[in-house]
Amino acid sequence: MSDQDVITTMAICSRDSVVAALRELQDPWLEDSLLKVAEIESLNITDDGLWLTLALQYACDGGQEQLVRLVQDKLKTLTGPAPVAVTFTTQVAPAPRQSDEPGLKAVKNIVAVASGKGGVGKSTTAVNLALALSAEGARVGILDADIYGPSIGKMLGVEDGERPGVDEVGGQQYFKPVEALGLQANSMAFLVTEQTPVVWRGPMASGALLQMLNQTLWGELDYLVVDMPPGTGDIQLTLAQKVPVAGSVIVTTPQDLALLDARKGIEMFNKVNVPVLGVVENMAVHVCSNCGHSEHLFGEGGGSRMADEYKTPLLGALPLSMSIRQHADAGLPTVAAFKGDSAKDSAETQLYLDMARRTAAQLAARNRDSAPAPTITISDD
Repeated sequence: MSDQDVITTMAICSRDSVVAALRELQDPWLEDSLLKVAEIESLNITDDGLWLTLALQYACDGGQEQLVRLVQDKLKTLTGPAPVAVTFTTQVAPAPRQSDEPGLKAVKNIVAVASGKGGVGKSTTAVNLALALSAEGARVGILDADIYGPSIGKMLGVEDGERPGVDEVGGQQYFKPVEALGLQANSMAFLVTEQTPVVWRGPMASGALLQMLNQTLWGELDYLVVDMPPGTGDIQLTLAQKVPVAGSVIVTTPQDLALLDARKGIEMFNKVNVPVLGVVENMAVHVCSNCGHSEHLFGEGGGSRMADEYKTPLLGALPLSMSIRQHADAGLPTVAAFKGDSAKDSAETQLYLDMARRTAAQLAARNRDSAPAPTITISDD
């Protein structure tokens, strides 16, 4: 193709045609239009080519190379042989409702990870979700709201006996979160010993949750992941009703009994108007380490069917893996154990990273849909 043909091709390429093409392009983790979670930051079209910068509204550092290729391939249909340069920046979208509490004012999004019953791997999922969001470039905190059975401290490798610091702001005392594996963390485990049971009635546990959440001096966070206790009791209702939770993630196994309880969790969040971002199916399949045979020990496809039933995404299907358990017990969860280039060699880490991107993309799309409309002011000037 001659230079004249290139100029002719670029002459019919306009901002409107670029916007239309991007609107048609699906974000691979949102599975909807890219422009639902990205905004055009700058666009320059000349006879020599096209230069585009997109502001992505969710953490996705590890997926940006794939996004660049998708956008370039799409826009090449408009520019022909002319070069297309695409770059992404990240501007995590905040939830429409923000907390007025001083400790939470710098937190953009609070995400609750919940399950209808215990034993489904909710805490393991929560800590790996937080670590995966951090690996994708976000500033992340995690609160262990499982007052009776806190486990996040052990999973993050925090020594028994380590205590959060205390700081004073405006004459009031605040906890300083413990820094662990790149996360800001707080947990009842930091306030009691491993041998000390928390024998409290529901209102006392709910009060402790609010105190740890509101009276922790969380820094600038894109996401605060809250590991909820199992069930649909006082603590869950307290969090949903008194804290501006941006979205929830439901963890289940494919087992029918687990799905029954997980449905109750979805119904609870629906009743208190907390968006359900999606379902994570944990222990979906076991792969024999000796022969490679796959077996669905707890049933097959239950999480996917439940997600379809409630018209919510399946955020991930994670295996029943000995290495996931071993890494959590050792205080170095899977995502932390395999970072950078080594993450490409870990199938489990890739599953957690994909789960984090889908969760963050769903949250960004919901934040954008529910953001208040701009106020139009008319004056006589």
